[in-house]
Amino acid sequence: MIKRYYVRTRSLQEGMTIDQNIKDRMDRVLIARGTSLNAYLIEGLQKLGIGGVYIREGEEEPEPEPEKEPQEKPVSALARNNIAKYRTPDPSKVQLTESVKKRVSEGIQYLYNNSDSESFADTTNSITNDLMKAIQDNDAIAVDINALKTSDEYTFKHSVDVATMSMIIAKKQGLKKNEIYNIGIAGLLHDMGKAKIPSEILNKPARLSDEEFSIMKQHSVLGYNILKEKNDFTTAISLAVLQHHEKMNGAGYPLGVKSDKISPYAKILSVADVYDALVTERPYKKSFSQRTAVEMIMSMTDELDINAMRSFLNSVILYPVDSVVQLSNGEEARVVKNNESSVLRPTVVGLTSGIVYDLTNDINCANIIIL
Repeated sequence: MIKRYYVRTRSLQEGMTIDQNIKDRMDRVLIARGTSLNAYLIEGLQKLGIGGVYIREGEEEPEPEPEKEPQEKPVSALARNNIAKYRTPDPSKVQLTESVKKRVSEGIQYLYNNSDSESFADTTNSITNDLMKAIQDNDAIAVDINALKTSDEYTFKHSVDVATMSMIIAKKQGLKKNEIYNIGIAGLLHDMGKAKIPSEILNKPARLSDEEFSIMKQHSVLGYNILKEKNDFTTAISLAVLQHHEKMNGAGYPLGVKSDKISPYAKILSVADVYDALVTERPYKKSFSQRTAVEMIMSMTDELDINAMRSFLNSVILYPVDSVVQLSNGEEARVVKNNESSVLRPTVVGLTSGIVYDLTNDINCANIIIL
């Protein structure tokens, strides 16, 4: 089995196998994917100013056989009529074009590899402008994180996910544009302190020991210090970075403060941060399904801010309209409407029976769930 992870250039060691092509400005390959690094190549990467590269361990797995085209589900005439009758399009979701994804991915990688750069604030603003424009262009009020993927590297992808979800939550709460923008910056930079964490801890492909976790928990303070030293970011942004792991019941870190001492931005970041961590697979844990993650979020009323949680639940879309789901009564159904107040229970139409199941409002559907 092959493992792929990101290593800063300064932490590269001879014998590591690079898992990407390194190209010059003419798009010529300087170091080919699969090359075993030596001292000369590592020095060359450093001279090129490349902050980090992807490394792989293990053998390449054989190419999987192409998947067969899924057969169209048979739909009864009554079902077709009711689908057309009750279908209500989902709210506009955040959409990033491939060019924006590439720009955002490169920008966030630059930030985490060049935290001392003079262009740090400009790069941060450039990324946030891209995300803000994506939200404003289609008046997005919902998010589907499956469509956001900007990078294979967890820290970078996670930062963009948290920033985007936090901006949508803030918009849902009716915050002003400048506040939504600032929350986006805080989301992008919330894990910036990890740039100062030793790579052997940050990239460890297993669960951290108690001692290692204590070091990892310092990233909140380290990130706060990075921003405070720059004088380019508001106190609200810096405080959100410091407090994004605080809990409403005082069980968080690094300060262990309770709800009234936690900044509003941090309360929003915390919900987005927890959700994205739950649904993302890591070397030491499997990802939870979106449904399970939402249920876990809903159970954390003593840890997460209830208003931020409610705005999140009203923003995330688990079952997009037109998707096919399996009901607990044995029938397959097509989603025709999402109910804002009940993310787990949309309105669906049985493909065979044509029955309309309003899982939120119809008492007769109370014992039916989506599997």
